[in-house]
Amino acid sequence: MQIGIDSFAASLPDPSTGQILPPAQRIANLIDEIALADDVGLDAFGIGEHHRREFLDAAPSILLAAAAARTRQIRLASAVTVLSAADPVRVFQQFATLDLLSNGRAEIVAGRGSFTEAYPLFGLRLEDYDELFAEKLDLLLKIRDNPRLTWSGRHRPALHDQEIYPRPVQSELPIWLGVGGTPHSFVRAGVLGLPLMVAIIGGQHHRFRPLIDLYREAGARAGHAPEKLKVGLHMFGFLGDTTQQAADDFYPGYAAMMSQIGKERGWPPITRQQYDHTRSPQGAFLIGDPETVVEKILYTNEVLGGIARIDFQMTAASIAPEKMRHAIELLGTRVAPAVRKALAAPSA
Repeated sequence: MQIGIDSFAASLPDPSTGQILPPAQRIANLIDEIALADDVGLDAFGIGEHHRREFLDAAPSILLAAAAARTRQIRLASAVTVLSAADPVRVFQQFATLDLLSNGRAEIVAGRGSFTEAYPLFGLRLEDYDELFAEKLDLLLKIRDNPRLTWSGRHRPALHDQEIYPRPVQSELPIWLGVGGTPHSFVRAGVLGLPLMVAIIGGQHHRFRPLIDLYREAGARAGHAPEKLKVGLHMFGFLGDTTQQAADDFYPGYAAMMSQIGKERGWPPITRQQYDHTRSPQGAFLIGDPETVVEKILYTNEVLGGIARIDFQMTAASIAPEKMRHAIELLGTRVAPAVRKALAAPSA
């Protein structure tokens, strides 16, 4: 199993002081975090895409390119690329260029996004939400497999025997399908034989097992080998020297961010009781001391039938830079090695 981190480059006020880092400093801190994740042996770092005031990740490929210059081994991914609102030609060119810069470490996680700001921003109709994604995913996959392409669709000008360059270092640039909880999305990933990245941001993660089984069944029916049908998870997580410390450090910023989003969507404010329930042994949060988090990762792997990657969403909340660095160090030096050792051990 690979262990990684996802970031939305959050730029949020400190809940206790109201202070907010200047955007340039927040981005500098983010690149430092990615470099540290590489140094401590983590497998992947993903940067999301949003077009909102509180996130600085509107151009993730540029942030990842900056990280490529500071890192050696870590995989560099989107988390997710909002493909419905993007031009697949430009997405491919950006990530192929990132692959060249990083010597073969780029990945795309393509999704529809959980926010809608990109649609009016780029002159798109929200009513075309799924049709846009399906058509653009089809084009992106065809570009990956063909340097010269003829293609036509409804939402983008046609391509007529068009060459698309540059080409990446990797012979097949990895493209994951990022999904939430819609069965159709799981089936689509299985039919296409794409690796699946599941966003589990609340509730109990074992409830996703039927959807993951649906993905694997759809992939098998489409003739894809089991090893091609990889499952990754994007989950809120944070580390501290004690579980209580980790929970207390992560909660204020998490609650402030989710309550703000909830206000926009008609949800009630987040409570500490809800938060503590979701970080309980069967809940979706990976928050605690290293031993607690290792145990929960192994449980998650078992109940979901084998996971290829878990990415910790550690940076959507407002966290002091020194606490963030310590959490990354704990994840890389204590959690990831323990998980690898446990999963490599022969079954009893």
